[in-house]
Amino acid sequence: MNQRTIHNLTWLPIFIVGIASVGLGGLWCLHPEPWLLDQLPNEILLRTKFSELFSANINVHLPDYLIVIYRFFGWWLIALGLIIITYLLSTRMGTKFARDSINMVLFIVLVGLYYLVFSFIPKSPFVPILYVFTLLLSCSVYFSRRLGQ
Repeated sequence: MNQRTIHNLTWLPIFIVGIASVGLGGLWCLHPEPWLLDQLPNEILLRTKFSELFSANINVHLPDYLIVIYRFFGWWLIALGLIIITYLLSTRMGTKFARDSINMVLFIVLVGLYYLVFSFIPKSPFVPILYVFTLLLSCSVYFSRRLGQ
């Protein structure tokens, strides 16, 4: 495999992570009831159904609060994705430091996400996305090592 192909296989997987983060963030920002995207794991964590939770008088404004929280999370994902994309476009991952830096940061983020998901919402429909992100990061790390200097 030539060096150009190997180099492309170092940045392309991370670019896909950035695009996916922007897309998922947009999903949470635009969905009218974003807590329903992962309803089952949330209800398991809360040990109650959303319908029961929202029916209590004290929780009449809970949907408004959840919209704000999920939209904030969505914007955070969009920002993270845009930062990843911008980093890739500006560095082209042309140096060992650039490759190692982004891969290490994303590794730390993934470890934290695995901990949160499997500690609190293991039945989340987004678990497969974690596996895909792990595969993409592993691919980038593998080809970064093949690229060397």
